[in-house]
Amino acid sequence: MLRCILRVGSAATRSSIRSSPVPTSAQSYSSKNPKSNVAMSKKTKSKAHDHASASEAKVEAALSDAQSRARSLAADEKDPSIDLGPDGRPLFTSTPSLSLLSRKDACSYFKFSMDGLKTALPEGLPTGMVKEFEDSLRPALLVRQSFLDLRDNFRRIVDPPLRFSDDKGLKLKKQIVLDGPASCGKSIALAMLVHWARDEGWLVFYVPRGREWTHGGFFSKNPETGHWDTPLQAANVLKDFLKWNESHLKQLPCQIDGPIPLGEGAGVGWLKDVDNMAMPEGSTLYDLVNTGIKHTHAAVGVVVRLRRELSLVKNIPVLIAIDQYNSWFTFSEYEEAVTIRSSRPVHARELAMVNAFRSMMHDDMMVGAFSHSTAVGKLRKDLPDVPVDARVNFPRYSLDEAATVCHYYLRQRLVNREVFSEENWKKVYYLSNGNGTEMRWLVPLMRQSA
Repeated sequence: MLRCILRVGSAATRSSIRSSPVPTSAQSYSSKNPKSNVAMSKKTKSKAHDHASASEAKVEAALSDAQSRARSLAADEKDPSIDLGPDGRPLFTSTPSLSLLSRKDACSYFKFSMDGLKTALPEGLPTGMVKEFEDSLRPALLVRQSFLDLRDNFRRIVDPPLRFSDDKGLKLKKQIVLDGPASCGKSIALAMLVHWARDEGWLVFYVPRGREWTHGGFFSKNPETGHWDTPLQAANVLKDFLKWNESHLKQLPCQIDGPIPLGEGAGVGWLKDVDNMAMPEGSTLYDLVNTGIKHTHAAVGVVVRLRRELSLVKNIPVLIAIDQYNSWFTFSEYEEAVTIRSSRPVHARELAMVNAFRSMMHDDMMVGAFSHSTAVGKLRKDLPDVPVDARVNFPRYSLDEAATVCHYYLRQRLVNREVFSEENWKKVYYLSNGNGTEMRWLVPLMRQSA
């Protein structure tokens, strides 16, 4: 009897324990989490909404300011009295072409048309030039004495009797490397030189982005030449070269006999049992370039052949202009497998196209411009395949040039007239050390002197 009573009591106790759950820490957290999560979610959404609203407000304000500035500049075109530079000098030159610019036009702005620029430079405009046009809302560039010297150097090579009284003892250079500090205008000067040469009727091979020759696309080693082929870049180069020079190329015959070596096509491999392609008799340079565009296996071989053909053209002046030229003196993006687990970087000189165009040890007119935006780093002074005296330091803005630049930005409403003063623009000049990009950024930050 006692045992029965004890069993019944024990069972009742266990039943009561099971029927009355004890709140655990996990259960208590779970009971509070929904409210907390909802509150946190609301706060997060609220902050995100406020941030988005603030960003939208800033964008709208910026757009409104830009539209207002554009309207004001359009109205300013009717008032030529504000087109004044330092000391009341004309801010814009009235000279109609780059060919007619003279020393008296230095430190004034030359107006371009965007359609004209795109026609003369179909390969593309330098980044610095595009940024200048976007910020100033006008396609105009400063006429610098350094550009005039560069232009006149090549003009006198082609037309030796053309001499000025102040150029006694001046040594002319057929090969020039434009070097200098960042944002000093090397790429813009090179583009203006190409524009001028094409206006003069020259045949110009212009590469505005030399770094692209060493980065991206397909690459393969050609066992026949020992160099690396980059067929995509080759096809693009030939297409760009054809855009402006088509009429010239149709009149120039090919002067080199012999077949063009074939390589691996872009994404299509090698041709079977064919390792070269012959050009038909009587072909022109236009036919040669078209062959490289149509046949991906011949693209690199055509670019290499074109370089040799350009050296033989005597009917018209030929200029080779390479921007980002310093990219051709360092390693490319490509790598060659050495073992299963290791590889070595391929130097730019090992690329067939770079190897064909990099050298300046010849009698052709050639200009290369260094670009600090490519992050190549500082190169040694004595570059391989480049004459010792070819390197020219391109200067930043002088004080006189900076005065004109700041007055131009005032004319283009990058800064208010109330805060513009000689003291302030000189502060901008000395703070930037004549760096064109930094000056354009600092000018709108002018404030009223205390």
